Amino acid sequence: MTVPLDRHYLVELQVSAERISQLRRIVAAHLRHWSLDLHVRPVCRAAQELLTNVQRHVGDDALCVVELRWTGRHLTVSVADDDSRMPRLLDGGGGGLSRVMALSDSWGTCRTGDGKVVWFTRYAETPHTTDLLPDAPLPGGRTSLGDPVAELV
Repeated sequence: MTVPLDRHYLVELQVSAERISQLRRIVAAHLRHWSLDLHVRPVCRAAQELLTNVQRHVGDDALCVVELRWTGRHLTVSVADDDSRMPRLLDGGGGGLSRVMALSDSWGTCRTGDGKVVWFTRYAETPHTTDLLPDAPLPGGRTSLGDPVAELV
């Protein structure tokens, strides 16, 4: 199976509970389309945490940009907003960045000219496919609808 070296999805949205739910479904659909089914739950959960943090700390209807990038080996999800306050990893917390950290291989933040970006990565290698197995004999000694099975010696 040949996979393009870089898959990319970018969306700008105003954060709300409804939009977070919609974006979670959109992210899941992209991951399935890219044959990354095993990553759907953890990636969607971590992305939801980042968007919920924007909603909680920047405000309802805050504008942000969500970006997915898959290189064939690594998946990066980032959320950019226009608030300059940098997020903090809270001690003993079970949500927020603690959850993102638990669901990812790496994560980080960086300032931008008009705010910040929070991102996480997961190792997501190109899925390998196997060739189909030969046809199994069907009842009546045939391997397919029209070919008789060769006699076995």
